[in-house]
Amino acid sequence: MIKAKNPEVKAQTKHRLSRIEGQLRGVQKMIDEDRDCKDIVQQLVAIRASIQSASLNFMQEVANECMLEQGAENDPEKQRKRITDLIQLIGKVSN
Repeated sequence: MIKAKNPEVKAQTKHRLSRIEGQLRGVQKMIDEDRDCKDIVQQLVAIRASIQSASLNFMQEVANECMLEQGAENDPEKQRKRITDLIQLIGKVSN
């Protein structure tokens, strides 16, 4: 199992997600106000970029932690499993 353990990384990620949540509420308000579609789409694209950036930053930290832990393990099978899990997570983030 791969977990984020660094409290600072968790706090930073939660802060970014809170900002994204605010952006989403803003778009909902724009839709309620019948704002121009171009403006709404522009905000949705910005939200998608924010989510992608948050995902990549979080994944980078998790990968660093994972590889540091990996070096402490003496079981090659557990190491292979951890690497496989990490690669699968990276694949999900990069899509």
